[in-house]
Amino acid sequence: MELRLAQGTPCWVSLLTDDLPGARAFYGELLGWTYAPGPGQLGAYVRAELDGAPVAGLGVASATGFPVQWTTYFAVDDADRAAGLVRECGGTVAVGPLQAERAGRMTIASDVSGAVFGLWQGEEHPGREASSAPGGPAWSELLTPDADGSAAFYAAVLDRPVRPDAGESALIVHGRPVAGIRHHADLRGHPPRWRTHFAVRDAALTARQAVDLGGRVLVEPHHTARGLAARLADPQGGHFSVLEVGAGPV
Repeated sequence: MELRLAQGTPCWVSLLTDDLPGARAFYGELLGWTYAPGPGQLGAYVRAELDGAPVAGLGVASATGFPVQWTTYFAVDDADRAAGLVRECGGTVAVGPLQAERAGRMTIASDVSGAVFGLWQGEEHPGREASSAPGGPAWSELLTPDADGSAAFYAAVLDRPVRPDAGESALIVHGRPVAGIRHHADLRGHPPRWRTHFAVRDAALTARQAVDLGGRVLVEPHHTARGLAARLADPQGGHFSVLEVGAGPV
């Protein structure tokens, strides 16, 4: 069994969609993913892989009308204890904690502002830490109108400090930023949410390819504190971002 990632580390991203075959085709072509079966009790669910290593999950939304969205999961040492802290700190536990076969133990919850996130107690599947490897998760960022309240919530639930970093607040694990929390007053009708960024070699080229594959460009490539980024939507309406990264870690 591999070592579990440090508590508070974003360790997995998962998409719930109403068209799993369409999502598989889109992300497979855009990000170079292949697919393997995921835990059976999660329903129609597959793991996306790069060079044989898992990088993300794709599943079917069980509720009619459920929004197509990416969810960021954080590594925890004890999913049951962390779920209890979510409730104590004003959040809501929607799913779990439940066992995902031998892979690990999971919870899906929402924070004090309503943003959905996951908790993952890794066992046989520890998850994947963000990196600059093209096609994999590079960064997760919370957009919320209550950055201070959200920072206090995640600091308490994950037992990690939140400090200023690169113009926003960042969750800190072992001295380095692992996820951002950004104040965003105008969410244009969307609820507060975690935004997943995938690493790519060329953000502008990836944005054009997304359109060719039936997706949309929501925000054209633009400079951010973490690199050139573009905000995109898949053909089913799932929002995500791509981040142009160099050879070093994000």
